[in-house]
Amino acid sequence: MAQTLNLSKSDIREDFVPKDGFISPEFARLERDRLWPRVWQIACREEELPEVGSFVTYEIAGESIVIVRTAPDEIKSFYNVCQHRGRILMEQQSGRTKFMFCRYHGWRWSLDGTLQKITDEHNWEGCASFDKADLALKETLIGTWGGFVFINMDADAEPLQDFLHPVPAFLDPFEFHTWRYRWYKSVVLPCNWKTALEGFNEAYHVAATHPQLLDEGGDDMTAARTYGRHGMYYYLPEARPLGAPSRRTGREVPADTREGLVNFYRVMDQTLNALFTQRAVDSVERILTEVPAGSDPVDVMMAAQRFHREAAESDGSGWPPLTVEQQIAAGTNWHIFPNHVFLQMADGSIAYRARPHGDNPNECIFDVWSLARFAPGEEPPLNREFYPDWTDETEQHFGKILMQDFGNFRYVQKGMHSRGFSGSRTNPVQEAEIPNMHRALYEYLFDE
Repeated sequence: MAQTLNLSKSDIREDFVPKDGFISPEFARLERDRLWPRVWQIACREEELPEVGSFVTYEIAGESIVIVRTAPDEIKSFYNVCQHRGRILMEQQSGRTKFMFCRYHGWRWSLDGTLQKITDEHNWEGCASFDKADLALKETLIGTWGGFVFINMDADAEPLQDFLHPVPAFLDPFEFHTWRYRWYKSVVLPCNWKTALEGFNEAYHVAATHPQLLDEGGDDMTAARTYGRHGMYYYLPEARPLGAPSRRTGREVPADTREGLVNFYRVMDQTLNALFTQRAVDSVERILTEVPAGSDPVDVMMAAQRFHREAAESDGSGWPPLTVEQQIAAGTNWHIFPNHVFLQMADGSIAYRARPHGDNPNECIFDVWSLARFAPGEEPPLNREFYPDWTDETEQHFGKILMQDFGNFRYVQKGMHSRGFSGSRTNPVQEAEIPNMHRALYEYLFDE
């Protein structure tokens, strides 16, 4: 297959990524065979498994994996398939069970994967190769970091911490393990999984796609850094602060940025409702009455964060022990190879996960999570929303900003099929995460 596609890592440049990976059914088959069975990937979060017997099923490239809490301090993952005739065992996306049961012939497994019951087991008497121990559910590797539960189907895979290096060093101070789901939404998009994911691991698109953010969102120009398979982007030190207009508008920084900052939080809340918690939106209002007019924009931002922290601590949600230096070093947005992107905040995050939808390279399942800190016991109940057919009418579910992004993806996917397009001409400064991701991807697919 690799010879048929005739691709190699050398085909990728800082300013070029071939289009084959987005539209080729053969490329999608290679991903199914050589990528997804060999990489660490996020299946769920630990809070989705609160009690012994809690389970989540994770679907990826034709495989179904069940992740189950087998003991108060233990989580395991198994191929979600009956060892008798191959029926899927756990049909629901999540739930709680005392055992894993096949509805076809009644075979049953304990939570730790051992075979408990075979209907009419005596019928196998005399079969020398029949061993109940061999019929235990087949396990995958499992690991956790920051409250995320990762699985890997490759028994010889490198340890999760090695795979993630050096990301935890930058992000552990944010205390991801304290986050909980604010909301969870999934949608089938008419584009390749990489087309969707790449829309969120760069901010180069903001000026054209989200022009409503330029008036008070500060400068939108970023720079990217890569770390092995992973990458991040950050705003330049000389960037204008939130509350000021982008330089692209041609307008000067106003003498008073307080109203602009408050308006930016309001707009983000109304059109995304994910990145800033309601606590953040409410607390930033204090700068209008408690910070003098004409204060330095940096002082305004620092006061806003102080008010935000006070609100989080007063309602019991807490605040991570972040230094200013750690916040700067962590940047704004991270891509965790292969298919996870998030924008981290001290108070929470918006996170994305992209997966292929069957064998169709022109569709993907896209998960969007709003995560936030909550006081213990104050987390909202988890409600997984699923939209099987994205249309222009789904803005009520995802908000204006995400709809602007989704609206691009279908036309990007259509345009990539054109004979007049050979590949993405990526911005080597602002979009460096994209060719970096494809280089790592090509290593799995084409390096022997």
